[in-house]
Amino acid sequence: GAGVGRGYLGDPVRTAMAFVPDPFSGVSGARLYRTGDVVRYLPDGRLEFLGRRDHQVKVRGQRIELGEIEAALRALDGVADAVVTAVTDHLGQTRLAGYVAGSVDAGQVRAQVARTLPDAMVPSAIVVLETLPLTPNGKVDRAGLPAPEFADRSEYVAPATVEERRLASIYADVLGVDRVSALDDFFQLGGHSLLATQLMARVREQLGVEVPLRSLFEHPVLRDLAAVVVERGVISDGVPLVAVERGGPIEVSFAQQRLWFLQRLEPDGVAYNVPAAVRLRGQVDVDRLRAALMAVGRRHEALRTVFAEVDGRPVQVIGDVPLIDFAEVDLRRAADIAGAADRVAVELAARPFDLERGPLVRWVLARADEREFVLALSMHHIVSDGWSVGVLLEEVQAAYAGVELPELPVQYADFAVWQRQWLASGVLERQLAFWRGALAGAAPVLELPADFPRPAVPSYRGAHLHARIDAATVTGLLGVGGERGATLFMVLQAVYAALLARRAGQDEVVVGVPVANRSRSELEGLIGFFANTLPLRTRVRAGESFEELLGRVRDGALDAFAHQDVPFERLVEELAPDRDLARNPIFQAMFVLQNAPRTGIDMDGVDLAQLTVEDGSAKFDLMMLVNETGETLDVALEYATDLFTEETGRAILDAFVRACQVLAERGVGVP
Repeated sequence: GAGVGRGYLGDPVRTAMAFVPDPFSGVSGARLYRTGDVVRYLPDGRLEFLGRRDHQVKVRGQRIELGEIEAALRALDGVADAVVTAVTDHLGQTRLAGYVAGSVDAGQVRAQVARTLPDAMVPSAIVVLETLPLTPNGKVDRAGLPAPEFADRSEYVAPATVEERRLASIYADVLGVDRVSALDDFFQLGGHSLLATQLMARVREQLGVEVPLRSLFEHPVLRDLAAVVVERGVISDGVPLVAVERGGPIEVSFAQQRLWFLQRLEPDGVAYNVPAAVRLRGQVDVDRLRAALMAVGRRHEALRTVFAEVDGRPVQVIGDVPLIDFAEVDLRRAADIAGAADRVAVELAARPFDLERGPLVRWVLARADEREFVLALSMHHIVSDGWSVGVLLEEVQAAYAGVELPELPVQYADFAVWQRQWLASGVLERQLAFWRGALAGAAPVLELPADFPRPAVPSYRGAHLHARIDAATVTGLLGVGGERGATLFMVLQAVYAALLARRAGQDEVVVGVPVANRSRSELEGLIGFFANTLPLRTRVRAGESFEELLGRVRDGALDAFAHQDVPFERLVEELAPDRDLARNPIFQAMFVLQNAPRTGIDMDGVDLAQLTVEDGSAKFDLMMLVNETGETLDVALEYATDLFTEETGRAILDAFVRACQVLAERGVGVP
């Protein structure tokens, strides 16, 4: 209105930010002034002043109103006045500092205010002053406040007991750090769900104690988890994982059995090919590279295995010579060398495998110029998985460099035999009972609106779309999860489940998530099909906050991880015996967070970088793939082109990314 000035003299940027068009006025050029005050309407029509917008800060992904904290501090006995600021500490983290005037003890003030405020709003440091510094016009002089001293949680505290010291060694080994303090938090040191599983495996093997995965999430601090280890006590060894005799064919694992049957149904299918590619820069010795591939093939029985049928059942037949197909292609005369290299990898991934004759591993070395190559790889899933690709590439570079690798204590065939014996010992029935209850009454299909009629038999043709989640959003998402004892995987999976439920108009969804299923340390360095799939059921209630949804997702994921040993094939037999060939059983949408070890290494003077290969296939209706790339997240949506157009796929991907941004910006209160 008329009382609003024209702007800030000589400062057009501030003017544009604060003096904005008035949508309520009929006068041309009328302006509104953004005061920065935050208010809300009360039921009786009055406005309640909440604070200043410039006093809102973000801490661990949550938007915090400093005025609320100041009011809580002023309400304490002995506090005459208070002010709260946001400070960046030496680690680059935003922390709250509270300044109070009065004759009070800083520790007691912090303890008292912690009883009334959420954890994220409790100042990390309390500074007691006689009076707060003021500006000439009587406002608090924030620039004149002394720097706070934060209690340094990262200060090293030596593990004191035997259990703490042994556990500290395990923490350091799994997390790849030099030393671990007794007060260090596993997840704040970089731990996530996959590493948590490895940690529990080592605790069981090295300490002889069976600790549920949930205990780590509830007690992530080393000293606290050591107390749990002491309380749980030593367990018996159970069924040992040992090498078995190789007198003839060996039974397959449950996962291999399912893939063998699927391949029999569609012998020329390529949906279960595992493609990969790496760019090599440097002086590549082709003969030396071929020898390295053969050396790794001799080391891993999975790379010299084919499959036969005995009495109607598949068995593994392990040969003495690696079954590896290696070819060279010269692209130096191609008009589009980069495009030609991509086509080499895609065409390799599109070639079907013969499980009975082999080989089940193929390599193509494409030469782009004298010092640049693309090494494309395709393996059948029956002898490999995503983790195995990383193992294979790391060992190839080691063999190329002349590094002598230690002998493997067990091979994949030993795991296949052990898996059946271990599950038969009572584990299978106990875990199946959990899944029967967890999935009882679950919606059998995800009814997403499709652009095309669902075919009676899927073609498994698919396409990929890409997006990126920026570093600020990732930081916010990590904060949202960290405050509630949830990993980034749990936060993203909750977002995905909510998105699917909304698009399908359902109040619950079942989403498939892969797990590495390498629950014993001796399996971590093997090549083979270990990965398992867990169907996570999520109920999404209208109008609830994200905090409530995330709590259910976290609890559901921890329960599922504690029962991850049941092969998905057995779940299908148990829960979906009447197969609908038009759909994947139990779930039709998948979520993948890629945080398995990836190679980015030097191969004795040859630079090696892993590339993405998109082979034009889709195993499910939808699959959201999120890859951790430093501070950002690369997101890809794989969708079945039998069902969806590119426009629909893009809408789904954009909605997922936007939901992540809103969550990071506004916090868990968003519906």
